[in-house]
Amino acid sequence: MKLLDDYPFFVVLMGLSCIAMLIPMLHAIRIEDWLTARTFFYNSMLLGIITSIVGVASRKQDKGTSAGTHLITMLGAYVILPIFLAMPFAHLVKSITFFQAYFEMLSSLTTTGATLFDDPKSISEPLHLWRALVGWLGGFMILVVAMAIFAPLNMGGFEIYALQRHRKAALSQIQKAEVTDRINKFAGQIFPVYLLLTTVLSLVLIVLGERSLVAVSHAMAVLSTSGISPVGGLSGAQGGMMVEAALFLFLFFAVSRNTFLPGREQESWRTIKHDKEITQALLCVCLIPLLLFIRHWTGAIEINDQADSLSAFQSFWGSMFTVLSFLTTTGFESQLWATSQSWSGLNTPGLIFIGLAALGGGVATTAGGIKLLRVYALYKHGLREMERLSYPSSVGGAGQRGRSIRREGAFIAWIFLMVFVMTLAMIMLLLSLTGLNFVEALSFAVAGLSTCGPLIYISIEGAASYAQLSDAAKSILCVAMILGRLETVAVIALFNPNYWR
Repeated sequence: MKLLDDYPFFVVLMGLSCIAMLIPMLHAIRIEDWLTARTFFYNSMLLGIITSIVGVASRKQDKGTSAGTHLITMLGAYVILPIFLAMPFAHLVKSITFFQAYFEMLSSLTTTGATLFDDPKSISEPLHLWRALVGWLGGFMILVVAMAIFAPLNMGGFEIYALQRHRKAALSQIQKAEVTDRINKFAGQIFPVYLLLTTVLSLVLIVLGERSLVAVSHAMAVLSTSGISPVGGLSGAQGGMMVEAALFLFLFFAVSRNTFLPGREQESWRTIKHDKEITQALLCVCLIPLLLFIRHWTGAIEINDQADSLSAFQSFWGSMFTVLSFLTTTGFESQLWATSQSWSGLNTPGLIFIGLAALGGGVATTAGGIKLLRVYALYKHGLREMERLSYPSSVGGAGQRGRSIRREGAFIAWIFLMVFVMTLAMIMLLLSLTGLNFVEALSFAVAGLSTCGPLIYISIEGAASYAQLSDAAKSILCVAMILGRLETVAVIALFNPNYWR
């Protein structure tokens, strides 16, 4: 780690990308796909040479510690890094252009999971592994960046708990602590846990009957919330309901950072039960499937009178898993999801899943969206305002921390919500100019801003596909994915940081 202190963060990311290319190369060697193995090896060597040259030129230079420097580095990583990651794709898949390969890799790096390959068999297994691996590394990168860069800057949802009297201290903190030290510290803390959870889930899926490639890819897709699958989702999986149960448990790591790093702000696992993000997620996972179940159950009675207990249970489970999957912006659809629809003969409105994906998961997790903590702040502020309508002279409780959430926290959350909505409207308008109708523009825009690529397959009736989009629409989605991953407010801060502080 000390050796990496001398190099800029972007150079380190290039070096990690170079090393990561060796993993699909080894898999290609195992299945004797020599063309793919050579392609990944040559590209790894080329990227290694470029990284070495840039590293020697930039070693021990003054990297600066301003907020703009860190955010520009991340913006540059999402814009430039997919160019190198797309080289193997562009060489091996002759049916796509380099820009389409760039779109595929940017989608993976931002953990969006939007793919141009509707048929999983159209590309080889090493390329599927490469997509899943890039998404997994992108999830790890955003975890480190959230804790090392966004937290001291009071961005990415951390601003909800930033007290008014601590704002000046928070501003000076970014200048006192070297970003490289923070990145090394949190990378060393997060990566062992991140790798261990992925390994455990992979082994569980293998024991339950999944092939090794599918198990590893789905494990990486769940931990990074990328939703990338080499078999087109859980519909091509073999483990059945037990596999979904295992994935369901691990999806909760995208609900709150306290499930991933307990004890950072609190002292024990006992505080998880008081976590507001987990409480909101449990409410969504229980309440929304219950309402869908009642709706479907009513339809089953009216249509075919097949309200047997097994079908009812399968319908409820399919709704629970799918709701949590889209709430965490993973986008896996339960194998039993179709059961609830065929059971009742009714279609579930795609607007529900658009709202879930836009809501998003927890702060400092791999999930995208608005984030549950911001929604909680607005909810508490709304309750307090309604209480003041009845009792204008009442005093709100919950201590200084609770008052901060209802005041400054709710104010900043409302600003982010408005910026998110305006950005969504702008992306929708631009997509509509490319020929998409209102529903398609809304679904694609939310999928990009919430980093939930599979959203379009469940929210749009008929055959929806990213491959059918024009290059102009893909370019707009590229911008949306970057804005959704870095969050719009953070990008705006690049242009006017003092105002947004």
